[in-house]
Amino acid sequence: MKDLSPKPGDLDPIETASVDEIRALQLDRLKWSLSHAYENVAHYKAAFDAAGVHPDDLKELSDLAKFPFTTKAHLRDAYPFNMFAVPREQIARIHASSGTTGKPTVVGYTAKDIETWSEVVARSLRASGLRRGDMVHVSYGYGLFTGGLGAHYGVERMGGTVVPFGGGQTERQVQLITEFQPRGIMVTPSYVLNILEAFQAQGIDPRGTSLDVGVFGAEPWTNAMRVEIEEAFDMHAVDIYGLSEIIGPGVANECVETKDGLHIWEDHFYPEVIDPVTGEVLPDGCEGELVFTTLTKEGMPIIRYRTRDLTRLAAGSARSMRRMEKITGRSDDMMILRGVNVFPTQIEEQVMDVPGLAPYFQIELTKDGPMDVMRVMVETEPDVLDKGIAADLRQKIKTMVGVSAKIEVGPAGSVPRSQGKAVRVIDKR
Repeated sequence: MKDLSPKPGDLDPIETASVDEIRALQLDRLKWSLSHAYENVAHYKAAFDAAGVHPDDLKELSDLAKFPFTTKAHLRDAYPFNMFAVPREQIARIHASSGTTGKPTVVGYTAKDIETWSEVVARSLRASGLRRGDMVHVSYGYGLFTGGLGAHYGVERMGGTVVPFGGGQTERQVQLITEFQPRGIMVTPSYVLNILEAFQAQGIDPRGTSLDVGVFGAEPWTNAMRVEIEEAFDMHAVDIYGLSEIIGPGVANECVETKDGLHIWEDHFYPEVIDPVTGEVLPDGCEGELVFTTLTKEGMPIIRYRTRDLTRLAAGSARSMRRMEKITGRSDDMMILRGVNVFPTQIEEQVMDVPGLAPYFQIELTKDGPMDVMRVMVETEPDVLDKGIAADLRQKIKTMVGVSAKIEVGPAGSVPRSQGKAVRVIDKR
């Protein structure tokens, strides 16, 4: 893989500012954001008043812990537009979640918010090793989902060329990647495996493509998956993080030269990690639930949003801003089996560690009387026979994860493929 380390002039000045400068900027912007939310969003005025706090009570950054959390339930209760802090006529764009488990969560952006979003995605792409003039193939879904348009505007802001493909039509994606020769691709890590499979089916060596960088997000993925992708394509696989409630993709990103955690763009998003049970703010280095407060959003400021993502914070390295570890899972994705907490990424790690298994899996949860049963459906690589593979994976899951699982090994292509985010768990309990 190519050395894509930044050269002088590649970074925004704020990326290498001193920690003291960043903290001073955060405090100033946080005071504004709290006041903006309190004065213009009925939910925040009521929530702050009920908690006995006022924006003027913020004297230092640690005072943010006095303010109440925002949850997805609050956003759903405000459906559709009651979390907006500006008149609806000033909202330039609306995005929303799928709403598969209830009302969708709606987010709104002013024109300035779109500018901010475009800039943080552009910064993320530069951190990934992409530069002005590069062509980027965007396979994130377009529409109400923030992935496609967030990536699209970021590439344009960077000065790159967008191929706005979206999801699906995998064979056609292979054709355009081969013929257009983009330098980067933005896609979910599970769907790039579909693209890899299509390359192989067409007899095209994926290592011979023009791709130097893959920017992967929208779902948790492991370092084992990174190795699989990098070896298959001979390109850097870099993690991008975001969520629509905060802004979309571009909240944080790995730096290609270190890949040692995702640098949070702290000039726009203030992070905390809390104990998911007590809500207590934890020191940097402790694992807990990630919480974000927006510092510059006009249309829909968000105060202390509980993401449910589990991670830990660390000091900056390649950039001055703090890093977050790769997301290991979500507290609401956690499966509890016979008293053991299990995350899909833990199963993925074991699947990736068994020779002969393809990097596809699906978990099915059922009941056998009062007992929970986990069945893991996997598939072999082409032309590989199941010779002890099921027993090997069963033992690894038992030893490393601490639960028993039924293993179903099928031939290549037997595990359902996704067109975007992978469906990892089917709970039939």
